[in-house]
Amino acid sequence: MLRAFEALSHLPRTELLARSSLYRSAPVGKIDQPDFVNAVAALRTELTPVELLQALLQLEAQQGRVRSEPNAARTLDLDLLLFDGQIIHEPGLDVPHPRMHERAFVLMPLVELNPKLIIPGRGAAAELLPRVSTQDVTRIDAQ
Repeated sequence: MLRAFEALSHLPRTELLARSSLYRSAPVGKIDQPDFVNAVAALRTELTPVELLQALLQLEAQQGRVRSEPNAARTLDLDLLLFDGQIIHEPGLDVPHPRMHERAFVLMPLVELNPKLIIPGRGAAAELLPRVSTQDVTRIDAQ
């Protein structure tokens, strides 16, 4: 994860503004695998959403990501969650991420970075967080 944050800070025409703490969560979907480590990063970028997504996919590949089956264990999974308050539906890209409001491992680090964050079409992230409070997510390092 720390290498991923470092790599994000070196994307072209992009600045890493902040990163959350790291959070451990149980796997979703395919549960017979190790726990996941999750975090979010805030970026300022001149890249388009599609260009940023392509850069994220390249970073995954550089870290050894192999897409074997849905929800399988992976070395790195970078998702484009939000982009400047926009709602985007293009082939291969949905922003806001369509399931982010259902996942404590996404909402907790988002609220950590910005307690007033609004998810377009869903509402305030802090208000969505109690709905997923039964999900087992633990902060494992404080930013």
